[in-house]
Amino acid sequence: MQTSLEDVHERIERQKMALPMMYGDVDFSQAPERYTENIAESSMASYADKFPAPPAEMRERVKAYTMLGDVTADAYASLMATYGFKRLVEMLTTACDKGLEAVPDAPPQLVALIEEMETKPDWLDMDLVHEGARLNRLPMAVTAPWMIRGAFLATFLNKYTALPMALTGTLSHASASRRVNETATFFTVTTLPGALEPRGEGFKAAAMVRLMHSMVRFNVMRRMRNVWDISVYGIPVPQVDQMPAGLIDVFLLSYQMLEEGRTEFTPDERAQLEFSRYRCYLLGLPEDLLMDTPQGIVDIMNARSASIRSGFDDETCGSLVRATLATYLPPNRSVGNQIRNALERRLARLVLVKQFLGGDSKMARDIGVPVQPLDYVIAAVLFPYITMKMAAYKTARSIPGVRSLMERHLTAKIHRLLKRYGHAEFTSDAEAYRPAVKAAA
Repeated sequence: MQTSLEDVHERIERQKMALPMMYGDVDFSQAPERYTENIAESSMASYADKFPAPPAEMRERVKAYTMLGDVTADAYASLMATYGFKRLVEMLTTACDKGLEAVPDAPPQLVALIEEMETKPDWLDMDLVHEGARLNRLPMAVTAPWMIRGAFLATFLNKYTALPMALTGTLSHASASRRVNETATFFTVTTLPGALEPRGEGFKAAAMVRLMHSMVRFNVMRRMRNVWDISVYGIPVPQVDQMPAGLIDVFLLSYQMLEEGRTEFTPDERAQLEFSRYRCYLLGLPEDLLMDTPQGIVDIMNARSASIRSGFDDETCGSLVRATLATYLPPNRSVGNQIRNALERRLARLVLVKQFLGGDSKMARDIGVPVQPLDYVIAAVLFPYITMKMAAYKTARSIPGVRSLMERHLTAKIHRLLKRYGHAEFTSDAEAYRPAVKAAA
């Protein structure tokens, strides 16, 4: 059942009592500047004609969650003053790898975080989650390595949501590369067999991402209030901002289904949906944002887009986009990796423009990501190649006796990709924060 809006507001207000050092002086009754009720002024404006206006109740729910952090993970992150951020990371990774009993004198905040993540929601069907992970393994192994940078660029198109990344030092090429590879690592590792079970690598990655976001919230709200204006930006990295990354695949699927006149998921589509919903749940998203119908998913995602005031600031957004586009992602400078990086960077421009800018090449030029004729030439070769490769794998997986071999092959391919992406730290060190929002040289 949906949590009532009254209960949602009470949960948000309880942040003051639970964590006064972070939220004690926040007026949760005041909507920040980032929130708008006018779709024409929102980040949905450019494609609002394709959809009916999101339901008013959903928009009110999203408005409320704009002011919600992650109370459980925030409480653990607030122990940085006592333990230091490295010790917090060590205790969390130990608890995820070996269990809470392996952490001597585990603080109650850590116990609460692990126990919350290990609590299975009533709607959960782990068999569907495992099948969804299996189905997602193929696109993560074949398609995602070519698309991840372009999708990551899309997170920087709004100044109200991009500022935390700028403040945490992601404007430098080295930091941009690390964040892109960490993002790729998270979504890739969660598709491994059993990864989302307690003690699984995906479970641990979700816990680390929650801690990282809470560290950002803690550091920004405690140390950078001269830069971060809550009346403008709201709570840093609110839970509702997890939705685009966590649900973009099922949003696109749901949109396609509605275009086709379908309102029911096939068994495979349902498995993919439950996999994405549970991954979001582990990241701390409120359950009442995790819709389970095509229309519900489209509505809640559009409700978020319709609630965020449009705003592109070149000093913040443009610098993040350009730094991420220019950064070198592969682990070394071999000739093959240099060629691959150059090709993938070309595709990233097209992914950004076609999927997230509505084909607006002028806007792409304005933000420093001009699409060039060579980009289309490379895409004309690579996209058919990727499509044929996906089709070949799907065919092989459907042949009895070959399917298990293909699954082992894809799992091995995922492990190789994870090695390529490098070790993901999922941390946020306040010493690297940059109060002045300027691109690094």
